[in-house]
Amino acid sequence: MLRHKLTSQQGFTIVELTMVIIVIGIVVPMFYLFFNNSLSQYLTLQKDGSDFTDLAYQSQRIGNVLRGATDIVSVSADDISCYAYFSPNDTYVSLIHYYKTAGNTQMLADVTPMTANPPIGSLITAKKQTFKIINNFYQSPSLSTFVYLDETGAPLTLPIADEHTIKGVQVNLAAKGGDNSNQAITLQVSLRNRKTNL
Repeated sequence: MLRHKLTSQQGFTIVELTMVIIVIGIVVPMFYLFFNNSLSQYLTLQKDGSDFTDLAYQSQRIGNVLRGATDIVSVSADDISCYAYFSPNDTYVSLIHYYKTAGNTQMLADVTPMTANPPIGSLITAKKQTFKIINNFYQSPSLSTFVYLDETGAPLTLPIADEHTIKGVQVNLAAKGGDNSNQAITLQVSLRNRKTNL
């Protein structure tokens, strides 16, 4: 009768299994943190890009409205009221008032339509609408939202007694981005449709 002696054993030892568990315990959390941070950064960048696109669109929209303004009613560093076409389909101009909320967190526009263009028309206050222009507004401490320019492009000093001296408007808009960064756009508009007989 022959006896076979087992000289090698198949399988893992407890030490080997313990080492594999330790390595997995180190690698999995590192992978999770890397993936989570990458995903978070991607989502932040995507939101910042979307917010900046919206900010650029709104700045162009404000620029188009102010560029087509037929008259300016009142001005300050943080708001402006003018007669202009808010929508390209409007038959008559509206009284448009751009301003910020009390906490400087939003920019709004009050649009009051008119029965006809000034000086004939009157305001239809019952149809006044408020539009949210920038939801996450940021007020730069060193810049005014609206800077008014004379015929040479030089800034006018506030208060301005005669609005007809305003030949252009510089609009400074900003919004809060991710990681407490700020996205800003400056736009300079020439008031080419102003009428001096209103």
